[in-house]
Amino acid sequence: MEESGIANNVARAISTALDWTSSPDARAAAHSYLETIKSGDTRVLASTSFLLVKRDWSSEIRLHAFKMLQHLVRLRWDELSPVERRHFANLAVDLMSDIANPSEEWALKSQAAALVAEIVRREGLSLWQELWPSIITLSNIGPIQAELVLMMLRWLPEDITVHNEDLEGDRRRTLLRGLTQSLSEIFPLLYTLLERHYGAAMMEAGRQQMDIAKQHAACVIAAVNAVNAYAEWAPLSDLATHGIIYGCGFLLTSPDFRLHACEFFKLVASRKRPVDDASDFDSAMRSVFEILMNATKDFFYKSSSSAGRNESEFEFAEYICESLVSLGSTNMLCIAADSTALTLYLQQMLGFFQHTKLALHYQSLLFWLLLMRDLISKSKTGVADDSNMGTGRTENEKRKILALVTDEICTAILDTSFQRMLRKEKTHFEMMPNAGTLELWSDDFDGKIDFSNYRSRLLELIRFITSVKPLLAAAKVSERITEVIKSLMLVPEPTKALAVMESMHLALENVINTVFDGSNEYVKHSTEVQLSLHRILEGLLQQLISLNWTEPTMVEVLGHYLESLGPFLRYYPDAVGSVVNKLFELLRSLPFMVKDPSTSTARRARLQICTSFIRIAKAANESLLPHMKEIASTMTYLQTEGALLRAEQNILGEAFLIMASSAGVQQQQEVLLWLLEPLSKQWTQPNWQEAFLTDPASLVRLCADTQFMWSTFHTVTFFEKALKRSGYRKGSLISENSSKTTPAGHPMVSHLSWMIPPLLKLLRSIHSLWSPSVTQALPGEMRAAMVMSDFERISFLGEGKHKLPKGSVTFNDGSQFDISKESFSEPSGNDIRNWLKGIRDSGYSILGLSATLGDSFFRCIDPHSVIVALTENIQYMEFRHIKQLVHLALIPLVKCCPLDLWEVWLEKLLHPLLLHVWQALSSSWLSLLQDGKTKVPDLLGVLAGSDLKVEVMEEKILRNLTREICSLFSVLASPGLNVAVPSLEQAAQMSHMDDSSKRDLNAFASSSMVGFVLYHKSLAIPILKICIEAFSWTDSEAMSKVTPFCGVVVLLAISTNNVELREFVCKDLFSAIIQGLTLESNAFASADLVGLCREIFVYLSNRDPSPRQILLSLPSITLQDLHAFEEALSKTGSPKEQKQHMKSLLIMATGNKLKALATQKGVNVITNVTTRFRNSDTAPESSLDRDETIGLAAIT
Repeated sequence: MEESGIANNVARAISTALDWTSSPDARAAAHSYLETIKSGDTRVLASTSFLLVKRDWSSEIRLHAFKMLQHLVRLRWDELSPVERRHFANLAVDLMSDIANPSEEWALKSQAAALVAEIVRREGLSLWQELWPSIITLSNIGPIQAELVLMMLRWLPEDITVHNEDLEGDRRRTLLRGLTQSLSEIFPLLYTLLERHYGAAMMEAGRQQMDIAKQHAACVIAAVNAVNAYAEWAPLSDLATHGIIYGCGFLLTSPDFRLHACEFFKLVASRKRPVDDASDFDSAMRSVFEILMNATKDFFYKSSSSAGRNESEFEFAEYICESLVSLGSTNMLCIAADSTALTLYLQQMLGFFQHTKLALHYQSLLFWLLLMRDLISKSKTGVADDSNMGTGRTENEKRKILALVTDEICTAILDTSFQRMLRKEKTHFEMMPNAGTLELWSDDFDGKIDFSNYRSRLLELIRFITSVKPLLAAAKVSERITEVIKSLMLVPEPTKALAVMESMHLALENVINTVFDGSNEYVKHSTEVQLSLHRILEGLLQQLISLNWTEPTMVEVLGHYLESLGPFLRYYPDAVGSVVNKLFELLRSLPFMVKDPSTSTARRARLQICTSFIRIAKAANESLLPHMKEIASTMTYLQTEGALLRAEQNILGEAFLIMASSAGVQQQQEVLLWLLEPLSKQWTQPNWQEAFLTDPASLVRLCADTQFMWSTFHTVTFFEKALKRSGYRKGSLISENSSKTTPAGHPMVSHLSWMIPPLLKLLRSIHSLWSPSVTQALPGEMRAAMVMSDFERISFLGEGKHKLPKGSVTFNDGSQFDISKESFSEPSGNDIRNWLKGIRDSGYSILGLSATLGDSFFRCIDPHSVIVALTENIQYMEFRHIKQLVHLALIPLVKCCPLDLWEVWLEKLLHPLLLHVWQALSSSWLSLLQDGKTKVPDLLGVLAGSDLKVEVMEEKILRNLTREICSLFSVLASPGLNVAVPSLEQAAQMSHMDDSSKRDLNAFASSSMVGFVLYHKSLAIPILKICIEAFSWTDSEAMSKVTPFCGVVVLLAISTNNVELREFVCKDLFSAIIQGLTLESNAFASADLVGLCREIFVYLSNRDPSPRQILLSLPSITLQDLHAFEEALSKTGSPKEQKQHMKSLLIMATGNKLKALATQKGVNVITNVTTRFRNSDTAPESSLDRDETIGLAAIT
């Protein structure tokens, strides 16, 4: 009676806990009561739960009771005596027998089977041997009982295939060993039940006894699911010996069960081949291969008739193809010895690749990519990297397999790839009669990647084929392009084939780049191959040159084709002249004036043709040099005739600079003089500066003069291009400062003196517009132009990709505008906004690039004019503008400023920036962290929609500026700018010295950038304030950038006698770091932060009591704990061990409240074993009581 009363109470508690209409207090009380039962007497828990799993109770109560039993087995099993455990096990098996009823829910059956499996896992092999006869008997009673037994067998190896943190390493190995030894009993039973119930299901279905047939079918599915639980790890030879592979293969012929069987073959096909004796593995894998190949052969036979063209057949074929891809990717060696089988396999995979169904084609594409990548990979050791195809093939084996990739196969792959590089939505099938039956990529395709990634994979495969069959690839792509061009001549609307032409341009570009651009691979080909390539591509080039297309979109595509042949022109310069002439011919064929909006396609096409000159100049290298005079004279003629826009002049001028870079500095200087002299005459005239740059009102007049406004824009942007293309290379910023940063012979040096001063005036005028007193007096259109654009709002909100219009330029922050703007229309608010931004960003970039010229800039340009232009109105700048200023101008200026000019340039340049940024960031972050939103100047006057959208934009803008400022700090701390700062080892030796023996901070100010900053309090105060506050800002990227600066600060505090700096480090910085470790966002930088704590305590706590005081103020530490920590530090000199001691102390002292130091549990998954067992590390135990679910059994 007492047990019955407890059961009733537990049942009521379960009902209340699951009833959402109950009050929160009632549910909490119910949960508390259930926890009391689960943690109370195990015998009461067991007896109560066994009562509640009976049919007298509701399904919800019974399910919860099963989980309580599983909780007992998993976590409290050892509290029962051996006799009680055996009795418990027998009751569980009886329960599984009792629940074998057609009316029982599947979830309850699954939980009953999972309970028995859990008991077997806990007790081990001895219990398994005792229960086995009962299990056999139960499985022979009927299909429902057999299904339960199969469920139990399916759950049994769960802790092998799915990591369970509560299962220790030794127990896992014991379970693995026990199950492996029992496979000789388990597999025959699985096969017997699979065979018996498959036959029974077919027989009963034939008799129209559908209810009993469904029971047998459920048993077959349960058998396959059980088999799959062993397929990942059981020895493959055992699966073959006991007929499992054969049985699952037979199911592939059954439409009702074949998809379930496919999962088995997918798991088996991806098993890794053992390194030692693999003969049994190879034999079993060949059986798998033969079964899959027979299924494939049958599919292709059916596909040839209408019977095989239904969706179920295609779905089945997709699973088979996926398994064949896995087999070929990991176990090719198992079939490679049989050239006949391998040839047939490649043919079948080619059949999938050519199939009209996109899903089948895509699966095969993955195989061909893996195979070709592995075959052409160069192995230094003579053995291929096992990670690619998992075969360990030698170079000799690779050559044998590569020989089977015949010309016919490569031709088919190329033809299919060319056809499939189209998106369905953009294809006119009358232009592609051969592709009419293909299922092209559509936006509706349920794939894991988008079309651009899919096409990238096709292009990668084309490159692989080209690398092994260059002549074939060149011939096929030329042939295909020729077919498309001929088809265009036969249709009234050739623009419908634009998508086809664009896709074939990509194919041609990849073929040409692979043949001619790969580390001198071309010169390794035989003379005969080179001549054939020359003949094919020259024929294609002449055909392209002969085209007389005038429609702008088609002209644009033709320009792409000509530029794709740039690498070819490098080796065959005789063709360069005809390409140059054709490009100018195309340029002259397009309309020049753009007053009519319908001619905008012509404007884009003109820009594209000019851009083709740049790309050909890059690819063809010296081949263009003999034609420079011809190009120059043509440019001059077009300029004289007024038939060349400024944007086009800039692009052609940039191409000229690229050509000149191949000819040396002298040629560059001559070209720059030719290009810049006309600009300098206008740029240096005082008249326009006095008219437009004297005050904000004059700048408004400049923006009203459309022609001069865009002329100024193109002048500034060309200055930027000239600096980039004349000796400057990305990544060449010099961080080691000296008076000889860059050679004085740089071709742009002589132009800085006249280029920079007017630019600084222009930037200063633009910056002044944001001053409140000036802004109020501006006309409405000008004020509207100073507000964030729609594109920037969209990009900040991440609401979708904003398509980049052709003929547009992308700014450094991702925004865009049309570079073809000239002087033929009135400027709109958007035009003025883009002009302001373009001038500002290009101006910052010019200053940054000029700084890389070293002395030629810093000693010849007035620092005061630079400082005033950049910082005079910095307190009114929007956050986005400051970010660009720091990124493009200030960071290069800091990196490249000569040591002896730091005082003149950097102190006055950085002070207003740091002071303003500290105040702005501090206020904004405080608002964000306290109120959940912040105010940034960028969004004043912006109507962005919902408040949530505004908050998202504000936060993103704030984080972007924060990260850029922290990047500046990282640059300040870079090794090249701090050569005088001692290493940590050297600083450690100095830590024991008296202050009188240490150097002053001033001694480092002339040779360490951080020392310079700290010595000047006007810089040190704001920058150290930002550092301290950054530890509380929830931005991991910013934290990772500010940490190196703090590291150098600590080194200087150890190495110098500056008491004020030492007090700051020991008190403020040490405390801020510990506070920062409470934030989960700082987890990425946690190791560095603990390292800083260790350095401060180890090397400075003997000089300052603050570190000890701060540690003792933490909530869970005692003085004894601190003494023990200090003793542990004294016993090791290893920084790694000392960091670990510091980490442990901090975790303990804060009561485990440091979220940044929270460890993540690793996952250990066993995917493959053989009968030879290996020692492995013990799996970590978990202290978490995850009692609501028991592994896979919880899926129900």
